[in-house]
This record gives sequence, C-alpha cells and structure tokens, in this order.
Amino acid sequence: MSTPQRKTDIGPPHYKQFLPPVIQKNYGQWKYHEELSAGVMVHVSESGDEIYTVRVASPRLISTDFIREISDIADKYCDGYLRFTSRHNVEFLLSDKSKLEPLQKELKDKGFAIGGIGNRVSNLVHTQGWVHCHSAATDASGLVKVLMDEFYDYFTSKELPSRVRLAVACCTNMCGAVHCSDIALVGVHRKPPIPDHERIPNQCEIPSTIGSCPTGAISPDPAKKSLKINDEKCMYCGNCYSVCPALPIADPDNDGVAIVVGGKVGSLRNGPKFSKLVYPWLPNNPPRWPEVVNAVKGILEVYAKNARKHERVGEWVERIGWEKFFKLTGIPFTFQHIDDFTFARETWRTSAAFKW
Repeated sequence: MSTPQRKTDIGPPHYKQFLPPVIQKNYGQWKYHEELSAGVMVHVSESGDEIYTVRVASPRLISTDFIREISDIADKYCDGYLRFTSRHNVEFLLSDKSKLEPLQKELKDKGFAIGGIGNRVSNLVHTQGWVHCHSAATDASGLVKVLMDEFYDYFTSKELPSRVRLAVACCTNMCGAVHCSDIALVGVHRKPPIPDHERIPNQCEIPSTIGSCPTGAISPDPAKKSLKINDEKCMYCGNCYSVCPALPIADPDNDGVAIVVGGKVGSLRNGPKFSKLVYPWLPNNPPRWPEVVNAVKGILEVYAKNARKHERVGEWVERIGWEKFFKLTGIPFTFQHIDDFTFARETWRTSAAFKW
C-alpha cells in the first residue's frame, strides 16, 4: 500500500482541488457559453448544469483589505469561489441563479466596475512601474488608472467590433503582455547608462554585467577597473542596470512611452500576432499623461469606426494595410517604423524597405 503524498511548500497545489463542485462534476463536458451582459456570462454543460461568472475590474496592486472584501462577497454568494484572470479581473463563480442579481447589486453598491466580457476593453495587464520596478521608464499603475478612466464605458457598456486587450510595460524588458496585446504601451529609455566608476568595482560583477548586455555594448575598462559603454551598440534596454546598480539609466527628461498595436494570443481566424510599433516616443507627463491617453484614444476610435465585426485590431490593420492605418489615424510615419525583419523567420528578408 502506497503512502499518501506528503504536503510540501514546493510548487503550487493542483488547481483542480480549488474548482467549484459544478465545474469538477462537468469537467470537459461544457456545451456552450453565453454572454448575458457586459460583465456576466453563463456556461451550460451537457448535463444541463450551469455556472455563472460575474467579472469586475481590480487593481494589480491590491491591499489585504481588498482581498478580505472580495473574499467576504464570494463567501456570501459563491460558496467562497472566485478567481483572478490574467488581466487582473476578479471573477465571482456561482451556480445558484437566484444569487446572481443580489451579487451584482452589492458589487455595484460597493463601487465595483462590472464588465469586460465580450467585445469590449478588458482590464489592463501591466507591470509595476515606479511603484516598485528599478528599471522603469514610465509608471505602469498611473497609466492604467488614466486609461481605465478614459475607457470606462468601453469596459462596462459600449461594444467594439471585437475584444480589445490593452497592456502596459514600464520598460522594454517587458514583464507585461505588450508583445501580444491589441494596443499596448511600453516605457522606453533614450540614453545609454552612465557608468559610476567609483561604485562599479565594489557593487558589480564585471563578467555578469558584460554578459547581461544583449548587443555586446559593454566591455571592460582596465584602466579604471570599471566598465565602458559603446553608445552606438546600446539599445537602452536597461538590462545591465538589473545586474549592476552602478549603471543608472533612468532619465526624467528623455524617458517616455512607445505605443505598439496589433498583437494577440488567440488563433481564431488566423494565428497569434506580435505587436508593431506605431508611436516611437511620447513624453512622460504624470499624473494624467494627456499625450499618451489621446494617442490610444485616437487609435481605438478609428478602429471602432472602421473595423468589421469580430475583427481584432491587428486583423483590421492587415486587411486595410499599414499605409492606410497611418493615414486614418494621422500618426506620423518615421524611420523607426521601418521593419528590417518582417517575415525574417521564413525568408530572412533584411532590406530597409517598408512593406505596406
């Protein structure tokens, strides 16, 4: 007789033990799901069992008071079952339909925003920004706040041609899903790090710092027992600063925000897509970032007006062509938009020609 598996703190517990009973009972036997409102949907199994989902937006950085509040709500209406989505939404899961309306009423009374299901803007996935990250070029939490203020109606009520996933990464190391979101912001540095030759010998390991640079822009400086930067090779990623704190790269005047569009994870209609650059740099103007918000708003409104039903942002751009995209949105075309490696994986095309 085998001994029971010992519980340890190595790795997460198996997710199935946290599923609501109705999901465990009907696992793999769901017949269809239906959107009931902007933030409510129902899944129906082959047996006829139903489970309802109520989605609300939440911050990425949350307090223990917030966790206790949503846990109390889940205990009251959902037998304690809720989940966080990958885009920081909270979903309350309940199988008793009679509790659906009271749950929504209490959530609204407590100021929760119900929405984000279907062809709408979902809650933003984002990195840590100035709150915590040492290499941030912009503030992710601040940008998310102002963008959700601007697009609140697109989360709770207004519909778009298809779902729109927004994301923010505070630097190009990109802990967020910027590379695969419909419209995304990424913080960018525009100057190379400045070596602090007095601190480098005491704070940095020379070989690992040199190895951290993806373009080989860092080399030893034996005369100073330090490091030197080849500015022509540096792409301002800030990865070296993560290894060596004596290579500061943050610059309040030159750091800013780039905007990329057209990425997605899903394979519906066509395969997943990487995002493409549309705004190389916009200034950091906290606390409301008006230039960035207006730029994102302009892209979203043009997409909403011109895209076909169920067409994601990247699919719409590919259908009309990038030339027309820049014309419709009024975004100026610059040398940063030239893509030297379009389809490089298949053809290794390396010309500097821009492909419409």
